Amino acid sequence: MSNWEPQSKKRRLDTDPGNSNGYPGSRETGRERFRPTVPRDWTVSIAVPTSIIADCVTREQRTTTVGRVARAMAIFSVDEVVVFDDSPVEKRPANVDPDAYTGDTDEGHFMEHLLTYLETPPFMRKVLFPLHPNLRSQGLLPSLDMPHHPHKDEWLPYREGLTVDAAAKGGKGTVVDIGMPETVTITESIPPKTRLTLKMPDDPYGKAEPVHPAAPRTEAGYFWGFTVRRAKSLSDVFTGSAYEDGYDLSIGTSERGLPLSKAFPNHQEHAAFNHMLIVFGGPRGLEFAAMNDSELGQMGIAGARTKELFDHWVNVLPNQGTRGIRTDEALLIALTGLRRLWDTS
Repeated sequence: MSNWEPQSKKRRLDTDPGNSNGYPGSRETGRERFRPTVPRDWTVSIAVPTSIIADCVTREQRTTTVGRVARAMAIFSVDEVVVFDDSPVEKRPANVDPDAYTGDTDEGHFMEHLLTYLETPPFMRKVLFPLHPNLRSQGLLPSLDMPHHPHKDEWLPYREGLTVDAAAKGGKGTVVDIGMPETVTITESIPPKTRLTLKMPDDPYGKAEPVHPAAPRTEAGYFWGFTVRRAKSLSDVFTGSAYEDGYDLSIGTSERGLPLSKAFPNHQEHAAFNHMLIVFGGPRGLEFAAMNDSELGQMGIAGARTKELFDHWVNVLPNQGTRGIRTDEALLIALTGLRRLWDTS
């Protein structure tokens, strides 16, 4: 999400409305539309393959498909999206050592680019995303309207900001655009065009303070968008995890899996996990992704053995009335059924 992270130190939560007197982003300048849950360290990640757009005929179809994926992430407050390459080796870039392959296919770059673009607050996209062929149909992309995408009539104790090349009052500090009529100034010196997360002051005499990008979630319980990661293969989804101890609960989706009612019979109980990963296959399923993964091939994992990669192997919609469910449709169906594993409401 954010490109700048401060050194960690303890900060108290924003629990007192105070007397804001209408300073930029204060309670008096708008209402609080989004309500936080409880502070949380746990996360939910989703992995989707590049093959979901490989068969799209036009750029417009590719664009709208990625837009539907992003909408699902926003609706269900998903914290991380992993895009992995499940294409056959012969369709990957020529003259590239398989061990050095980075997953840099057209589909992978396209999906990562658009998902990152959509996650970024609209007011800073023009600066951070120069003209690019991937964005030619960006007018077809949906609005995600997540908490960190500010409205001028809303108040939140955190804001996403973009540093600007302007002189701060007094000559010290950095001016930051937070998507409001007025900018704010922070005491830190940070280069222009850097995205960062700010904790807003309690009163008009305080200063906004840069915090870790995860602070809105871990300190106050706000959903604060999703990170985007690209993986070169299905196995790299697991081994390339950004979390120190990886994912401790993994779920693979397949029409050959168990119905959710059997995979998770205790529907009243929340699952115990720190970092959950839910992996979706493309038109030919996760078995196709495993078949095209050289590392999994060396381990003998392919076909029916693909389910051995996961703690749970589930069918999100048994007895469906169509021959196949598109991945962007499966996302909404699966997250609706699985959300009870982490939903605290």
